[in-house]
Amino acid sequence: MVMEQNKTESAGGVVISKKGKVLVVNQRGLSWSLPKGHMEEGEDATTAAIREIEEETGITRLNLVKELGSYLRYKIGLDGRDDSRELKHIHMFLFTTDELKLCPQDAHHPQARWVHPDDVEGLLTHPKDKAFFKSIRRQIP
Repeated sequence: MVMEQNKTESAGGVVISKKGKVLVVNQRGLSWSLPKGHMEEGEDATTAAIREIEEETGITRLNLVKELGSYLRYKIGLDGRDDSRELKHIHMFLFTTDELKLCPQDAHHPQARWVHPDDVEGLLTHPKDKAFFKSIRRQIP
């Protein structure tokens, strides 16, 4: 039995607070990641990243600093393992914000928190998310 693989486009960001902390979100109570999600039809990556960050954290005042690049990884399944039916192409951006209060609006992302940059890699669940963050860590003020 061969499963069909679906390649999707996602976008999100590394959001830095005025206190120098990084925003991370909880997905379905199972895993931690940087805020990101699927791009909707007609959206460019920047627009999707801003929308996803707002939905997952409640942060609305974002300043785009720069594009950080993209990477591929499988979706995290409900069992916490890779779901090879969906390969995500994730576009990431660096943002700053002066907002500190977090209020997730998406029921699938029940919690968000500010984390010291040195602690982010250890908190992220997916190895590809960890590797991406490690690769851009020097770009964070």
